[in-house]
Amino acid sequence: MTRAKTALGLLLLGVTVLVSTERWARAEEKKGCPAIGTIQRIDPRFDQLVPRDAVLEKLAEGFEWSEGPVWIPKGGYLLFSDIPNNAVMKWKEGQGISVFLKSSGYTGSLPRGGEPGSNGLMLDSVGRLVLCQHGDRQIARLEDDGRWTVLVDRYKGKRLNSPNDLVFKSNGDLYFTDPPYGLAKGATRELDFCGVYRLSTDNRVALLTDRMTRPNGIAFSPDEKTLYVAQSDPKRPVWMAFEVQPDGTIANGRVFHDSTPWRKKLRGLPDGLAVDRAGNLFATGPGGVNVFAPDGRLLGRINPGVATANCCFAEDGSVLYITADMYLCRIRTKTKGLGF
Repeated sequence: MTRAKTALGLLLLGVTVLVSTERWARAEEKKGCPAIGTIQRIDPRFDQLVPRDAVLEKLAEGFEWSEGPVWIPKGGYLLFSDIPNNAVMKWKEGQGISVFLKSSGYTGSLPRGGEPGSNGLMLDSVGRLVLCQHGDRQIARLEDDGRWTVLVDRYKGKRLNSPNDLVFKSNGDLYFTDPPYGLAKGATRELDFCGVYRLSTDNRVALLTDRMTRPNGIAFSPDEKTLYVAQSDPKRPVWMAFEVQPDGTIANGRVFHDSTPWRKKLRGLPDGLAVDRAGNLFATGPGGVNVFAPDGRLLGRINPGVATANCCFAEDGSVLYITADMYLCRIRTKTKGLGF
């Protein structure tokens, strides 16, 4: 169904809203892109992915909580969510930061706090922006005319909690996670579990698992035979790997990696995911972006020094953009992400 709501501040005609008029006044492109954080090399295979002379660049700062980066090939720019500020931000080389979309996750008229904005962002097969909308408790597609097309907002008639992250399978099916992080204080929760779901191309919603307490980031292996799901539960901070069945369901879930031992020394919880062509997993969590081989071996870590939310491959596929608390960062790699 389509909701005829025009998104406030939407920049479909190439007009930009300057950040200086908003709370992101401090979020400006830094001259020279200063280095930030540290790079930890644990396994020799890491050198095949991240060059020895690689530098983590700080591109912008001043956000409340940056999340869900996605590269827009047609325009050559990055979009990402600033969840508490209910906005999608745009960063482009040489232009810096601007507001791409206001009311990105909550389009209601009543003021609300918490985490109302969009979270995970993704492009569909024809390049349309699809957003996990915390405040509106749905996944919606932004049309060229500024309308929202709601893709999914209920399971068996009950409202979702607050969709968090999403990934498209090559056949067009949409897989997504639904923890409660975006629920407003006092909001009625209609589902008593946190699910991982599939929205098939015929618009059927299927619950894949309700056994994860806080499902978060989600990604496929290159052959789409494995579905990775991060669990951002401090009591069980793990990355899970599920076997994808021929009918699109998942089975035989196993712990891909358990970060519990890291929690005493490193900030963060398992969160966003990106996978390269070789099947290496770039997983944000304790200590920044943890880089795992397909066999689960930790190869190295890219650490911005703050809690790190998400990452994506961009530009020609070899540049990894990272959203980390108040920062937007990037690092150049020797690999390429899926889809490039």
